[in-house]
Amino acid sequence: MTDSQASPAAANSSKRKRLLLGLGAIVVLCSAAIFAYHELYGRFYEETDDAYVGGNLVQITPRITGTVIRIAVDDGDYVEAGQPLVWLDPADTQVALQSAEANLARTVRQVRGLYSNVDSYKAQVASRKIDVQRAQADYQRRVALASKGAISREELAHARDTLNSAQSALISAQQQLDTNQALVDDTVIASHPEVKSAAAQLRQAFLNNARSTLVAPVSGYVAQRSVQVGSRIQPGAALMAVVPLHDLWIDANFKETQLRDMRIGQPVTVEADLYGDDVIYQGHVESLGVGTGSAFSLLPAQNASGNWIKIVQRLPVRIQLDEEALDKHPLRIGLSTSVTVDLHDQSGPQLSTQMPKQARFSTAVYDEPMAEADALIERIIHANGPQASAADPARQN
Repeated sequence: MTDSQASPAAANSSKRKRLLLGLGAIVVLCSAAIFAYHELYGRFYEETDDAYVGGNLVQITPRITGTVIRIAVDDGDYVEAGQPLVWLDPADTQVALQSAEANLARTVRQVRGLYSNVDSYKAQVASRKIDVQRAQADYQRRVALASKGAISREELAHARDTLNSAQSALISAQQQLDTNQALVDDTVIASHPEVKSAAAQLRQAFLNNARSTLVAPVSGYVAQRSVQVGSRIQPGAALMAVVPLHDLWIDANFKETQLRDMRIGQPVTVEADLYGDDVIYQGHVESLGVGTGSAFSLLPAQNASGNWIKIVQRLPVRIQLDEEALDKHPLRIGLSTSVTVDLHDQSGPQLSTQMPKQARFSTAVYDEPMAEADALIERIIHANGPQASAADPARQN
C-alpha cells in the first residue's frame, strides 16, 4: 500500500476513534447525570397519574314507609346540614302520634290510681289492726270472766270467733297492701314500668312522625336524585346523595415497587387535570392501603391455579388535601390527578398505630327530634300527674 493510500485510512480511523470516545464520554456524562439526579433528587420523590379524587357519598334513605309529597332540591343544589330535602305524607304518623299521646296520659292516670290504692290499703291495714286489738282485748276479758263463771262458754266462743275474724281481715288487708305495694315499690310515676313503656311508644311514634321529613345529614351538594313526587318508598331506598366537597381526598394507586420508603405524614403535591399546572394542591399521606385492588375485587386473582403471570400490583394510598386550596379551587369526585410524594421524611409509620381519638364523620341533625320527644313526654306526665290534681280547683272543692 502506498503512503498516499494509507494516509486517508489512518485519518478515517483517527476520526472514528474520536467519535467513539466522544460518544462514550456523552454516555458516561449522561449516566453520571442520571445517577446524580436519582441520588440527589429522584429517589426522594414518587409519582403516579393513577390517582383520582375521592369523597363521601352520603346517601339519603328513609327510615319509614311513606308517599313522597314534596321534594325541595335537585342535582347540583347546595344544602346545609339539617335542611329538609324530602317530605312524606304525615297523615298516618300523626294519627299514631296522637294515639300514643293519649295512651301515655291514660297510663299516667292509671299509675296514679296504683299509688292511691296503696294509700287506701295502708289505711285498711291500720283499721284492721285496731279491730284485732279491740277483739283481742274483749276476748281476754271474757276469758277472765269465764274462768269465774260470770259468762257462758257460748259468749266466750263468740268473742274468740270475733278475734279470729279480725285477724283474718288483717291478713287479707296486709296481703292486698303487699300486692299493690309491689306494683309501685322504688318508683315514682315517671319511672314506673307502665309509664316508661307508654313513653317509649310515644317516643317511637314521635320519631316516626319526625322522620316523615328527610333532612340533610351534612352540608354539601345534591347528586344522584332518583326520588319522584308520588313515589311509595320503603325504608332503606336510596333517594339521593349529598356530597360534601369540602372534605375530599385523593386515592393514589402506587406500584408496590414505589412504596418502600413511603410513610404516613409525608408531604404531597397534587395536580388536577381540571386545572392543569396552574393550580397545585398541597396535602399529606393519610394512610397506606392494607391490600391491593385485586385482593378486594369481586373476583380475586387465582394465583394458585397454575395459570399465573406475575403482574406488578398497585396499592391505594390516601392523600388528605388542605381545605384552603379546596375552597379556592373546588374538585369533584372521580376527577383525574397526578400525585408526587416527597420521601425525605421517613420518620412516620407505614401503617397507623393508634385508634382515632374521635369519630371521623358524624352528624347532630338527628339529636333534635329525640330531645323534642323527651320534652313532650315530660309535659304529658306533668299534666296528668299528682300535681295536676293538686292544681285543679274542681278537685279541691
